[in-house]
Parts: sequence; C-alpha cells; structure tokens
Amino acid sequence: MTRSGFAAILGRPNVGKSTLLNQVVGTKVSITAASPNTTRQAIRGILTEDDVQVIFVDTPGIHRPKTSLGGRLNETAKAAADGVDVILAVIEASAAIGPGDRHVIATMLSNARRARGPQPCLVVNKMDRTGKEGVAAQLMAATQAVAEVAEEMALEEAASRVEYFPVSAKTGEGTAALIEYVKGLMPESPFLFPEDEVSDVPEAMWVAELVREQLVRKTKQELPHSIHCRVIEFEWPHIIVEILVERESQKGMVIGKGGALLKDVGIAARRQLPEGCFLELKVSVEPGWQKRDDILDRLGY
Repeated sequence: MTRSGFAAILGRPNVGKSTLLNQVVGTKVSITAASPNTTRQAIRGILTEDDVQVIFVDTPGIHRPKTSLGGRLNETAKAAADGVDVILAVIEASAAIGPGDRHVIATMLSNARRARGPQPCLVVNKMDRTGKEGVAAQLMAATQAVAEVAEEMALEEAASRVEYFPVSAKTGEGTAALIEYVKGLMPESPFLFPEDEVSDVPEAMWVAELVREQLVRKTKQELPHSIHCRVIEFEWPHIIVEILVERESQKGMVIGKGGALLKDVGIAARRQLPEGCFLELKVSVEPGWQKRDDILDRLGY
C-alpha cells in the first residue's frame, strides 16, 4: 500500500518558505534570495521515502499587493492551499508576529475549517537565530495569535487542531520531525510522480529561474520586482534567456558597467547547469509589465 498527497507551504515574504522546501526535499528545487517575492509560481518539490510520497508546494509570499503582479501572486499562494492534505503556515522565530503573519494564519484556518479538511500546522522557522528561550516565547506567542485570529473568524475548532513545529530550514534542525509528521498524514494513493522525480518544474522554467535568482541577489533591493526571465530558445547545449525590465534605465543596471554584472550572472547560473551548457543572456524593456494584465497573461502569471 502506498500513500501520497500534498502539503502547501504558506507565509509572508522572506520567512524561508523556499529554503524549507529545499531542505525537506533534500535538494534545490526552488530559488532563494533575501528580496521579497522571490518565488512567483507554485513550485512543487517531491519527497518519496519507502511507501510515502509528499508533494510540498512552495508559494509566493502573501503580502499587501501594490501591482497587478502582486495581486496575482497572492491568488497563486491562496489557490495552492485548496485541496491539499496539510497546510504549513510559516512564521519567523526572531520577529514579532505582525498583521502579515496573522493574515497567513487566517488563510490557514479558513482552509482548515472543515474537520476533514487539511491538517493545519504552524512552523516557527529560523530557530537558529534565537535561543531556546526565544523559540519557546515565539511558540507561546504563535499559540496566542492563532487563538485570537480563530476567535475573530469563529474558527476555534480549526485552531484546536493546529500543530506547532520549531525548525531551522537553513540548518535542518527540527525538520526531520516535521517531515515524519507530514508523511503520517498522507492518504492512501498511488504515487503521483515517478519515485526518482524531485520536482515538476519544466527544465526551461528552471533555467530562467536560476538566472532570475542571481539577478535578484546581485541587484538586491534595486530591481527584483521589475525583473522577469524567460527562455526564448532551448536547443541543447545552447540556451537563450531573455531578461525583461520595465525601464530603459533598468536595462543598464542589469547589464552593468562594461557588461560586468550580466557576465557575473551568467557565470553563477551556468555553474548550476550541466557541463557544456552555452547560456546566452539578453535584456529587453517591456514598459510597466508588472501592472499590465495583458503582459502578465502572456508571461503566465
């Protein structure tokens, strides 16, 4: 008998959702960076152990949107919590529980309101940044926040079923217990993916995401939201990735002085690709693409 199911990972931006996904799956399947909304799609990481398969779904950070893109990212995150077996709502161990975290908790409880709905779990991440006393205090604060949100929404029954897990997605501490708990909740089902598959991300999308990860890291807070990457040619070993920005001035920032920044991005991305790959990067301007629904439709958001 095999068991298989889905676990959605929700949280506000920068709480470590993608790092957690990579940690529990055991390999890199989702890009990570310090900038908000690095994840823009629902990324599935697949863990298969013995007779159990868990499909963990990384989601964009739930936030207060300022553009059409931001609104679509929120919709993607919330849609990912529909029809899953487990919801992992992630907060930080070393930061106060704010309105954004409460909104994530509300989303978790709302989706878990039915007794036979998904199991709600609250994951306190980044425990490596604080001591045991800090983790204990945050767990108490999280329990209180869940109770308060549940009372406001009349979802006390769902709140009574919430399980709490302190972890460090960065070091792996605490994740083994979380994985075992999630595995135990998977329903009887044939495996939904081949046993040796760790992600369902198409190869072309993966390459584009590797390039965007490096751009986000190297441009830091200046450009991340204005960058979109897509593969426009894939004839192995030759791959061309187009980098879209919103303004002509941003094009120069991405290329860098004498092309230095773009060259560094290409080298860093190429290191994560099979040997022999020829990766070409080109930069194009698509004015205001984040706010244009026609462009967002075309880009697949």
